[in-house]
Amino acid sequence: MRLLFIGDIVGKVGREAITTYLSRLKQTYRPTVTIVNAENAAHGKGLTEKIYKDLLREGVDFMTMGNHTYGQRQIYDFIDSANRMVRPANFPEEAPGVGMRFIQINEIKLAIINLQGRAFMQDIDDPFKKADELINEAKKETDYIFVDFHAETTSEKNAMGWYLDGRVSAVVGTHTHIQTSDDRILPHGTGYITDVGMTGYYDGILGINRDEVIQRFITSLPQRHVVPDDGRGVLSGVIIDLDKEGKTTQIKRLLINEDHPFQI
Repeated sequence: MRLLFIGDIVGKVGREAITTYLSRLKQTYRPTVTIVNAENAAHGKGLTEKIYKDLLREGVDFMTMGNHTYGQRQIYDFIDSANRMVRPANFPEEAPGVGMRFIQINEIKLAIINLQGRAFMQDIDDPFKKADELINEAKKETDYIFVDFHAETTSEKNAMGWYLDGRVSAVVGTHTHIQTSDDRILPHGTGYITDVGMTGYYDGILGINRDEVIQRFITSLPQRHVVPDDGRGVLSGVIIDLDKEGKTTQIKRLLINEDHPFQI
């Protein structure tokens, strides 16, 4: 099985990068399943039903989310029926949506789990204990288990990777929007990367207009975050190959922008 995972889609520029490159990536790499993190897809915060359906039409098979899951009010109208999406599983039980779903690909069933970290983020349920619970449940049906860990700190993501080594197929980090170069296969067969990176506005700061961010650092005054609707884009992702036991045999970073053009 080959997985294509694309990191945090940020706003219109990120969605346009999907339109431009996803079909070409699928032709080149022939992934079995394509997963994206879509928690920033609508104007940088959240996801609308229209964008959810548009991404599926573009060729996305599944979406993960994060701390901006409820950034758009209309998410409450469709999240429970959106069977190609998961939100962080360690949100409170009362939160709409689910944190793990299964997707069937021919004879193979893949479990997709979304978790959110707690270091420098919202104080929610323990992602490590929630991971234990969901992996035990998933193992009853499949050895193919993919985890998107949406977290702020390298150490917490690193800890999750080592904690789950040998129990899941892959742990990929999202949220910090800058791709890390530590993609590796852990000793017991779990593919890992601290952060896949973002898919969005290349010339900003984490996909946001840079002027307001710079002014905030200079003045310490709050600024409105502006996600541009046009400009140069970047696409960040990983290709992960899994063997018949659900272990990673290869993990490869993808980075596409004008400095790193797409090459077949």
